[in-house]
Amino acid sequence: MILMKKIVLIFLSLTLSFASQAKHQYEEYSFDAFWKYEVKGSDNYYKFNSDLIQDEDVIKEIKNKKKTRLVSYLLFEDNKIKIDEHDLPSYIKNNKGLLPSHSMGKSLVSYVTGYAICEGYIDNINVKLDDWSTLKGTLYDGQNLIDLLNMRAGDQKIIGEKKYNSDNRIKDQRMFNVNVYPIKHVMETDILQNTKKSKPVYNYNALATNTIMNYTIFKVGDDYQQLLNKVFKEDAKIKNSVFFSKTLRTTYTDEEKGEYGRYSFYADRYDYLRIAKSIMDHWNNDTCVGKYLKTIYERRINKNKKSYDGDRSGQFSVSQFTKKYGGQFHFDIIGLSKRKILGMDGFGGQNIIIDFEKERIIVVNSRDRHYNWKKIVLKKLKQK
Repeated sequence: MILMKKIVLIFLSLTLSFASQAKHQYEEYSFDAFWKYEVKGSDNYYKFNSDLIQDEDVIKEIKNKKKTRLVSYLLFEDNKIKIDEHDLPSYIKNNKGLLPSHSMGKSLVSYVTGYAICEGYIDNINVKLDDWSTLKGTLYDGQNLIDLLNMRAGDQKIIGEKKYNSDNRIKDQRMFNVNVYPIKHVMETDILQNTKKSKPVYNYNALATNTIMNYTIFKVGDDYQQLLNKVFKEDAKIKNSVFFSKTLRTTYTDEEKGEYGRYSFYADRYDYLRIAKSIMDHWNNDTCVGKYLKTIYERRINKNKKSYDGDRSGQFSVSQFTKKYGGQFHFDIIGLSKRKILGMDGFGGQNIIIDFEKERIIVVNSRDRHYNWKKIVLKKLKQK
């Protein structure tokens, strides 16, 4: 019975994963991944204060969710939740309110890496990745960590959202999804072993992130779960369980060990806000992790985008409306580039925006990117 349950869960996870690869539209997700790096909620979780206002723009977008696909919106400022609107689908409610990060998880991988540096497991962001046998023979071997963090590792011949219309597919191998296979398996493929590094340019892709995550797992070793507990349970003070998924296509002999990380992250709406507040507090209190965040901000690079007209369907999100990228975060929002604002962006319109100077946070969860981003996000950021 247990074996059959495992098989069913794996099948469903794979089915949902492949369903998400085409256009991702209207998909439902594996909210309780069988294999995961999980952090349990804290009994001492952070308790929010609220001073709620009725925002007609947000209410309208939520009520029109069949068109906008918006399911949750939170605005936090003055140390209080000011806007709190949601209409979660039943399948999310029935799965503990867990919401998929999509590529916001890339930013959280970087955040955990910052902790690994501060705890002494990794020397600094300039360290060379020359001590990890998994990368042997690949173009990533010996590269500086910061170049992977900034998505400028010279890997555009094999992967990349801009060139291959997907951030997770290997060139000429449409069915090879780097989020599905363990990192060692990916690095042993012929194309990874036989492709030389190209000129470093911004090249947004999932493989760079999964490489960072699994390098951190390698360096931290048996303390990785302890590190995650510190990030999310002790410091962010989450209330409920959160987790990074592990890769799907593998057999685990020991579920707590091995380089099986993938950046896909799950949390409920308030825990995303708790994590964002922790990031903001680190920055504003100039802690070691705050210094890491400020360093990757200073080392950010130009995206060199030709236009800022939204995605292929004309929809906006923080990734489409920022000029620069640093350490797996989006920076320099158009019209607000003088302000230190950090953006996290995931497929389907998932957004976390942190305005450090205004101490304002916006958390958006959606089933697709059809809501009016400029009205309910950009407009709010511009408000005094």
